[in-house]
Amino acid sequence: MLTIDPQTALVLIDVQQGFDAPSWGMRNNPHAEERIAELLEAWRQSRRPIWHVQHISREPNSPLRPGQDGVRFKPLAEPRPGETVIQKHVNSAFIGTDLKEQLRAAGVTSVVITGLTTDHCVSTTTRMAGNLGFRVLLPEDATATFGRTGPDGRHFWAHEIHGVHLASLNGEFATVTDTASVLAALGPGL
Repeated sequence: MLTIDPQTALVLIDVQQGFDAPSWGMRNNPHAEERIAELLEAWRQSRRPIWHVQHISREPNSPLRPGQDGVRFKPLAEPRPGETVIQKHVNSAFIGTDLKEQLRAAGVTSVVITGLTTDHCVSTTTRMAGNLGFRVLLPEDATATFGRTGPDGRHFWAHEIHGVHLASLNGEFATVTDTASVLAALGPGL
C-alpha cells in the first residue's frame, strides 16, 4: 500500500500541445492526459504542492519552440495562479533550473511524476530525482510515449518503449504504480 504525505509534490512534465503534432507518430496510452488531470485535481483539492514543467525547445523545427501553439500547456493541465512553472531546455527538469532547490525549500521529500514522454523527459527527470534522494512515485498510466526506429532500422512500438523504460526505472529510481493507487493513498474523499 502506498503512502503519500502532505508535502508530496506533483510534478507534471511537458504536458504541452506540441505533443499532439502528427510528426511524433503513433503513441501509447491515449488516456494519459485524463489520468494527469485526475491527479492534478486531487492535488489541488488536497492543497498539496504542484510544479508544472514546460519544455522550451531551442530546436528550430520543434513544435515545442517559443512562438508556436505547441509550447502552450494542454488545457486540462493549465497552471493556475500560484502554481509554480519551471521552464527547461533539456530532458531533465533539474538541469539548468532551480527545481531541486525549490522542492527542498518547500520541504518536499517525495514526488509523483507524470507527463510526456516516458522515455525522454519523464525518465530523465525521474532518474535524477531518485539520484538526488527524492522518493519518486511514477503512475504508469499518467505518462505516454511514441514509437521509435532504432539505428538498425527496427521499429519499436510505443507500448514497448513505455514498458521497457518503466521496468528500468522501477525499484531503482522510482516506484512504478498507477493513478488509482496514488489517488487511494491520498485518502477518503479525493
